[in-house]
Amino acid sequence: MHKTSARLLALLSLLQTPRDWSGEDLAERLGITSRTVRRDIDRLRELDYPITTVKGPAGGYRLEAGAHLPPLLFDDEQAVALAVALGTVASGDTSEADARVLMELGRTVHAREELRFDYTPGPGAAEGVRRVQPHHLVTWRHRWYLVAWDLDREDWRTFRADRVRPGTPTGPRFTPRDLPGGTVSTFVTGRFRGTDGTTTDWPCRGEVILHLPAAEVAPHAQDAIVEELGPRRCRLVLGSWSWTGLAAGIGRFDTEIEVVGPPQLAASFAELSARYARAGGAAGAGLSGARRTPVAGADFEPT
Repeated sequence: MHKTSARLLALLSLLQTPRDWSGEDLAERLGITSRTVRRDIDRLRELDYPITTVKGPAGGYRLEAGAHLPPLLFDDEQAVALAVALGTVASGDTSEADARVLMELGRTVHAREELRFDYTPGPGAAEGVRRVQPHHLVTWRHRWYLVAWDLDREDWRTFRADRVRPGTPTGPRFTPRDLPGGTVSTFVTGRFRGTDGTTTDWPCRGEVILHLPAAEVAPHAQDAIVEELGPRRCRLVLGSWSWTGLAAGIGRFDTEIEVVGPPQLAASFAELSARYARAGGAAGAGLSGARRTPVAGADFEPT
């Protein structure tokens, strides 16, 4: 990753912690000069990040609390998953994955480059080296996972991103393999079903493309599968007890929706659309009628 991009990401990650940072503290933590800190702060402000200057003897900086962060900081070539990583931190999500790790994983997924990293399977387990072909970066139940082909074990694996520690540079590029089950959502759901008692085998399951960053969708997706597709697009696969309930649940994300399938989901969207249009028409007629009704004791002139 570009050094300037990495430094800005690290700076923004520090500013997102609930405290004030002096210029000297930031310079020491990042290993740069105070002048570079000021220049980087100006750069972030140019990108619409709301950074406040704190007055006082030492001075300092603070990222405004509750601010809506811009969806992008760098272009795709520098950091494909940057918006995902920063949005997760900003939204207060419970994922413990480091933003820089998510960024590197997302980059290798899109570049189709083999990756080598140190991985700890679980608490108390020994750390080991993994060589993989990274295929997808997804979020499920507020945790980030890398779906990859393990080159040494010659099998598909899911790796928790918060347990990944990237090591040596990436290897050669590879041709993507076909996932078992055909889709990443089918694969991930199958791997997690029954492991913690939270995965439901819904009778109705659909897939859509939302015109929102994955980071904005993930905190509200519950047990759905959210796959990052780009700066402003993500794939959402979720289930419900009915097709109508599924369509209504997807509609709450308030964005453009592309239905991938199945046909029952598209039909439910059409049915809801007609139902809402009728409700809106009736409500509009009622309001129009109310405006035409004179109110006793009030001046009224028909229009």
